[in-house]
Amino acid sequence: MMRKQSIEVRNQFVMLTIDDFVSKDHLVRKIDAAIQFDFIYPIVESTYSTYDFPSIDPVVLIKLVFIQYLFGILSIRQTSKDVETNVAYRWFLCYSFEDSVIHSCIFGKNYVRKLKETTLFENIFSPILEQAVKAGFITEENLYIDSTHIKANANKHKFTKKWTYAQAKTCPDELEDEISKERIATRKRPFTWDMESDLSLKK
Repeated sequence: MMRKQSIEVRNQFVMLTIDDFVSKDHLVRKIDAAIQFDFIYPIVESTYSTYDFPSIDPVVLIKLVFIQYLFGILSIRQTSKDVETNVAYRWFLCYSFEDSVIHSCIFGKNYVRKLKETTLFENIFSPILEQAVKAGFITEENLYIDSTHIKANANKHKFTKKWTYAQAKTCPDELEDEISKERIATRKRPFTWDMESDLSLKK
């Protein structure tokens, strides 16, 4: 007898947590267990004002870039879209099902306000890559994340502190280029990165 799947299950209520949907051996669990992100808070604390309206968690901002980097996603815009429907990514970012995902425009504004014209990003991302090396996610020949591997830009080089810092330095250029392109696409003036007026983000 032919079975027809009922569409009613789409509206079914179940008593489950977001943790229940992420398998125990999922890659994001291994990364979460091996890599510490709390060191980010004291590094960026001085960039936050006590008068700021509720801000985006800086660890979430960095984890978003980390997801893009490790899983080979082409842009922050696409990464944000993927987080909307990827339960494992939500778990990794400590997002609930109801939490709104950071829009790429909001990411861009936070990046400019907190990290641009500083070495903060490199000082944060480099130690994260170092932890990934020590945990065995990154090897000398390729960038390996458990069973997933992505070709590294410098796949013949030893993974040293110097290498991880160099890798971390390439990310800001790519992020800044994407931020400017997004502003152009929304008919806003692209950032020139050296203009004080850019940091005001009036547009």
